[in-house]
Amino acid sequence: MKQELAEEEDRLASLIKKCPSMRVLDQIHAHILTRPHLPLSTLSFTLSKILCFAAYRNIRYAKTLLSQIPHPTIFSYNTVMRGFLLQSPSPEPIFMFRKLVRKKFPTSNTFTLAFVLKCCSILPAFEEGKQVHKHVIASGLGENLFVRTSLLNFYTKCEEVELGRKVFDEMTEKNVVAWSAMIGGYARVGMVNEALELFREMQKGGVEPDEVTMVSVISACAMSGALDLGKWLHMFIDKKGIKNDLEVSTALVNMYAKCGCIEKAYGVFQSMPIKDAKAWSSMVVGFAIHGLAKEALHTFAKMEKAKVEPNHVTLLGVLLACAHGGLVAEGKKYWSSMIECGMGPSMEHYGCLVDLFCRANQIDEAYEFVKTMPISPNPVIWRTLLVGCKKNNMLEKGEIVAEQLLELEPLNADNYILVSSLYASRSDWVKMSAVRRQINERGIKVVPGCSSIEINGHVHEFVMGNWSHSEAEGIRGIIREVSERVEGVGHETIESVLQNVGDGEKQDALWEHSERLAIAYGLLKTKAPVVIRVVKNLRVCMDCHEVTKTISKLYDREIIVRDRIRFHKFVNGVCSCQDFW
Repeated sequence: MKQELAEEEDRLASLIKKCPSMRVLDQIHAHILTRPHLPLSTLSFTLSKILCFAAYRNIRYAKTLLSQIPHPTIFSYNTVMRGFLLQSPSPEPIFMFRKLVRKKFPTSNTFTLAFVLKCCSILPAFEEGKQVHKHVIASGLGENLFVRTSLLNFYTKCEEVELGRKVFDEMTEKNVVAWSAMIGGYARVGMVNEALELFREMQKGGVEPDEVTMVSVISACAMSGALDLGKWLHMFIDKKGIKNDLEVSTALVNMYAKCGCIEKAYGVFQSMPIKDAKAWSSMVVGFAIHGLAKEALHTFAKMEKAKVEPNHVTLLGVLLACAHGGLVAEGKKYWSSMIECGMGPSMEHYGCLVDLFCRANQIDEAYEFVKTMPISPNPVIWRTLLVGCKKNNMLEKGEIVAEQLLELEPLNADNYILVSSLYASRSDWVKMSAVRRQINERGIKVVPGCSSIEINGHVHEFVMGNWSHSEAEGIRGIIREVSERVEGVGHETIESVLQNVGDGEKQDALWEHSERLAIAYGLLKTKAPVVIRVVKNLRVCMDCHEVTKTISKLYDREIIVRDRIRFHKFVNGVCSCQDFW
């Protein structure tokens, strides 16, 4: 009898393994259920085999099947949880884990904990993940490397880097996955120096980085504009023989583009034997943020010719290129094509088209477009409209837009500053002061302008009006010298700071803008022909833009500034954006 059951199990397992489709699997499943005399052990075994097949093809079918298995093992639970993780983000693994904890059978193992933590990191579900962490400690599995790495990954993906670092520091054994997760966590939240310092520690510890590590570190360089470090990492990859796969190459394209070296980005892109939609998109967006609209659209045309399906990011890059190039007709054409091919526009796509109209000073058309949007405009779109109204001195329409913006996002200081600048541009100091007062009355925190510059492998950050840098005195000296030379050639302040103060105070405040501090530090620490590269978190103001053009000519220096909008390449008194940004 036992021999017959074993043979039956083997036969059914073989049938399931060779199963060509879910339709055939369904027939096998029905066949098993119509055999009432099968022992529970054989029934559980065969249903578990069916579940393994279904979990990666029809996860809902697998979940239903799990409830039919008599006394399912933890392996079956783990299989279904993993199946959900391979689908679109779903909280199902969390629900399943709660059920396991409540029933206390079967007992969770390291794979169960890893899968539920991964689910928490993807959603993200921070509070649920913390509860899982408590269960990890209670279960005695907290010292398992696989589980601790999953915990580390969870915290860093949820951008809780301090908690992640605590888990990392407590690990007695750290593999390349753990190092990569912590480095990636720092890069994700913009803690670039910490990411790069940890990479150096990893090397000192004799742990060989892999492709995942390199993508994380390269991404940190991209975020901070640390070109020299990025170049060194590129050489490091070649020297160490690290696999330069699609992900690494795409990260290099993105890094060079975001560090202001678009020619190098294109060189890496051209050398890639295989290019997926992500790689093409990185190149299109790279050209777009550099204001190279023609090159961006040409790259998109080549992508279509290569029969690579564009994604949402690709089309964002195309619309961004049209906006920065003032190509209204082309932008409308690509928008229509996107709609016709059935790709539903996201909020970011709508924002790009509004930006396109506003940059071309077509404010009325932009406003009408926003009113007819099938989805409610987000604050970014209203801010874009408000900037357009301010630029075109459309106070009445600007006030209507401002009302919508402040109603939608009443606790964002940037909105109040933008509205106050609308009144300041018309010298309406009473209304401007009233708006500014609301910031203090509501206790809203203002996000200051922040700029960074890489010098000798370290990223230095400067905040508007903050003189805490260790070389502040030297920077002050350069600022005094530069301001005298700039004013000496006849520069007049274009855009006042947003306060009703005298001209002298306005100029002093403008010279404390973060990008000017960073440029001054670049002049202090480097000599021509070294390019001064600055990254700023906000849009460059008109006065700083004009001053930087003047500095590039007076000091014969190439200066590249990446602001929140695009790249500005200043050479001999001229900017690559042609004063259109």
